[in-house]
Order: sequence, then C-alpha cells, then structure tokens
Amino acid sequence: MPTERDPTAIRSLAVTVEDLVTAMELNQSTPRRAVLRVTPPFSGRMRARLHVATAAGDDNETLYIEPSALVGPDAPAYPNAVDTEQELRDDPTETYTVDRHHERHVDAVADWRRAVADAIRERATIHTPAPHEVEVAPLGDLSEHEPPESNENIV
Repeated sequence: MPTERDPTAIRSLAVTVEDLVTAMELNQSTPRRAVLRVTPPFSGRMRARLHVATAAGDDNETLYIEPSALVGPDAPAYPNAVDTEQELRDDPTETYTVDRHHERHVDAVADWRRAVADAIRERATIHTPAPHEVEVAPLGDLSEHEPPESNENIV
C-alpha cells in the first residue's frame, strides 16, 4: 500500500493549463528548465505547479514532471523566429518589416499555446521514479499575456 511519501499513491494530477503551457514554452524559448512540481505528502489527488528547476536546493522527495509528458504527440512544435520570418518573406501579399515579423511571430506563438492547451492528455505516464499512469485534470484556461522572454532575436 502506498504511503504519503510514495508518489505511486497519486491517481489524479491537477495542473493549470497556464502553468503547463508556460512550462513548455519556457523550455522551448529560454535556457531555463521548467518542470511541474508535486510536493509530498502524496495522496490520490495532487496539484502540480510550475517550477523553474535549479541545480541545487531541490529536495529529493519532490516529484518533478516534464511538462511534455502531459501533452499528446499531436502537439505542434514550438514556432521559431527563422520560420516565421521565412513565412512572411514567402507571402506575396506582405512586405517584410521587423514589426510585421514580430507580429507574425507573436501570433504564431499564441496559436502554438492554444494548440498545446488542446493537446493535454486525459491520462499520462509520469516517472515516480518508475513509470506510473495518472489521470490529468487540467484547470482553467490560457490567459492572454506576453510570452516569456526569448533568446531568439527577430531582426
């Protein structure tokens, strides 16, 4: 029988859609590593929260979940600035400007965020340290906000 320190006690994992999508976006657009953190004591229903992982200071009982584990394989790849630039340059109805490129990239990221939110799995396998299947309970919707700072330069 699982104990309160045993993450296999988790049957259902609640996570806000915003936290999940933001974690995936941070992992794609910055050098930071974002995970979803679940802290003991563990029980049947747990909440996972956005956490930017650090090399030191994290205890070994906390469960860290890769955000991509909660998203289906049909989720699109994160758009990069080079691709959105090329799409704009290939569009015969538009003239390339840095401002138009920026707008197009922001729109592409917003579309990606919505697609990822739609691709959240109903069930997912997490590592607890062994693989363990849980129900995924998405909470809320995406908020309209600026994307995290990116290292990609649009020029």
